[in-house]
Amino acid sequence: MIILGIDPGIATLGFGVIEKDNNGVCKAVDYGVVKTPKEESLPVRLAILEEGVTKVIEKYKPDEIAMEELFFTKNITTGIAVAHARGVAMLCAVKHCGKLFEYTPMQIKQALTGYGRADKQQIQQVVASLLKLKSIPKPDDAADALAIALCQAFTSRFNNLFAVGNTTRTQGNNAVSGSSFAELMAEEEKRSKKSKPKAAFSSATSANALFKSTGLSGITGVGRAGSIKPSDKK
Repeated sequence: MIILGIDPGIATLGFGVIEKDNNGVCKAVDYGVVKTPKEESLPVRLAILEEGVTKVIEKYKPDEIAMEELFFTKNITTGIAVAHARGVAMLCAVKHCGKLFEYTPMQIKQALTGYGRADKQQIQQVVASLLKLKSIPKPDDAADALAIALCQAFTSRFNNLFAVGNTTRTQGNNAVSGSSFAELMAEEEKRSKKSKPKAAFSSATSANALFKSTGLSGITGVGRAGSIKPSDKK
């Protein structure tokens, strides 16, 4: 199964593509960002994002696409621009894939680390460790997109609860509370421990394994020339 994670943004949109095998083990396929020039108008920037996301989907043909739910902060103006970018990404996902899922930041952190308030560095270390990367994925937007893709892979047994088409979703919030989500994660972890080979996802995975793993080959960027910045290959 191919899973595409998208971290929406108007200036930089992160994408992460992973492959999940029948044993639940995941490996990184590609990651990068779609960038838009700030001097361009909003419609042009959205058009660049649409082209970039579409080319990622066409290239990897993901079975599922996941992205983070949008939460407004004090900067409402920036939030509105990000909402536009997120709308474009959602349109591309539904148009070219049809299976779209959403998660809150806390749910993503819970799925990857077992702690819903883990900081960004912890999440990035876990992402690199789970995907056996030599270093933390860069830029941050690409790392966040990989985290979203891993969250989707990890919650595969009950991810219909997070499907955008789920009629229980209201007010932009998905159907599962934070406490219920934690219970679902615990259930999945118990199931994973009983299966062989052991699933790749485990909250006990040490970040110290980060630099002992093998690297990722073929890091690329796709889309409009000059608009997309490939990830650093180390």
